[in-house]
Amino acid sequence: MVNVIVVFHKPEVAKNIRNLLVRNGVDVLAVCTTGAQVMALVDNLDEGLVICGYRFADMLHTELREFLPNTFEMLLIATQLQWSECTHSEIVCLSMPVKSVDLLRVVNSILDNILQRRKRRKDRPRLRSSEEKAVIESAKFMLMNSKNYSEEEAHRYIQKQSMDSGTNMVETAQMILNFSR
Repeated sequence: MVNVIVVFHKPEVAKNIRNLLVRNGVDVLAVCTTGAQVMALVDNLDEGLVICGYRFADMLHTELREFLPNTFEMLLIATQLQWSECTHSEIVCLSMPVKSVDLLRVVNSILDNILQRRKRRKDRPRLRSSEEKAVIESAKFMLMNSKNYSEEEAHRYIQKQSMDSGTNMVETAQMILNFSR
């Protein structure tokens, strides 16, 4: 699930947009009327989408965009004049009055992009620290000496033990080192 936050100066506008999204299967985390409320919510979140108007009681949408992490997308719903002034390439804009079909199409497209980024991040191999690499190398060296494995065989042995036990390679290498002592 992607975190969606709706923020407009007028609470009734924000609630109407939330209701439209919820009716069409989009989970909305919160409805806000100020940028400060959004910033408080975002502090505890990894990624998401902020759907907003041009101005809030405490700031403009551009100020809010500056405070948002790069993992958050922003959809600005404003008049043609207001969003033509928008110079941020990171902000997706829809002109008022917005058709519900257009809003849903754009929101679903943005949510799909966020989910694809999340998937790519998860698929990317995690980089190990030098300490973690040293533990794995020590375990491989110990296996090479005690069981006469080649380096490749020792690596495969640690990988297989890791998969069999459901632990990561560093923990498995640590267990191998602890067991040999």
